[in-house]
Amino acid sequence: MSELDSRFLPKNFDPKKGIVLIAGKNQYPVLLANEITKRGIPLYLIAFKGETESSLVASFDSKNRTVIKVGQLGKLLRNLQKWRTPYAIMAGQITPKKLFRGLQPDLKALSVLRKLKEKNAESIFGAIGDEMAKIGVNLLDARCYMDNFLVTFGQISGRKFRLSEEHLQFGIDIAEKIADLNVGQGIVMQNGTVLCVEAFEGTDKMLERSKEFTNDQACFIKTTKAKADFRFDIPVFGIKTLEKLKQSGILQVALKADQTIILEKYQVLQKATAWGIAIRGY
Repeated sequence: MSELDSRFLPKNFDPKKGIVLIAGKNQYPVLLANEITKRGIPLYLIAFKGETESSLVASFDSKNRTVIKVGQLGKLLRNLQKWRTPYAIMAGQITPKKLFRGLQPDLKALSVLRKLKEKNAESIFGAIGDEMAKIGVNLLDARCYMDNFLVTFGQISGRKFRLSEEHLQFGIDIAEKIADLNVGQGIVMQNGTVLCVEAFEGTDKMLERSKEFTNDQACFIKTTKAKADFRFDIPVFGIKTLEKLKQSGILQVALKADQTIILEKYQVLQKATAWGIAIRGY
């Protein structure tokens, strides 16, 4: 595989046909856009009002971008057809509460939502992927072209990881069970005791709650569910979360290797080492 390829691309992928980036919040879609464009692949953007970074929107020519509201599924599908590319990729979170409160779905979205037995992020984005497939658009694995940003196995920041293998495995088992129940992807544990569980509020809010209980033996564990849909269910770890860990006094982190993206990876690992935070891929 050349450095311009990605091991997460489908067979017979044709880069000349271009990709539509469906971009949510923060730096993940910015980094992904850079990785795709530097390979010379035509790229189009569907951005969300109030979510996508304005700098990313501004970097696209007006004919190659559109901005829609969260919930405008019909408009999203029409734009995918306009650009005539068979590939799209989702990157970046949509503010979770917007999926359940203040959502203004169009008629197409209402039709899709009515058919869902369960309404959570996984079912909603999965249904969107199904609608895209009906018009001939393949929703790609969100790890495509992010190979160099993925967590690798073993110790990846300078401080020694002190959590015992027994306690680490216990924490991983708990985190995976919670993920499989669609509760969340992370926990904080200490000396074999689970202190906090991530739920709807997200990782950073959970870490803020954990400050009341943690000491320097605490560990943050982030995982994925056994049957994760990597088209949209990709855990990310970045500077903001690292800062929350420092503020909460959590000095150990275990992340699912090959399935977790570290945004601004060099800076994160550099700061983790400077702050005495051990990061390990498992």
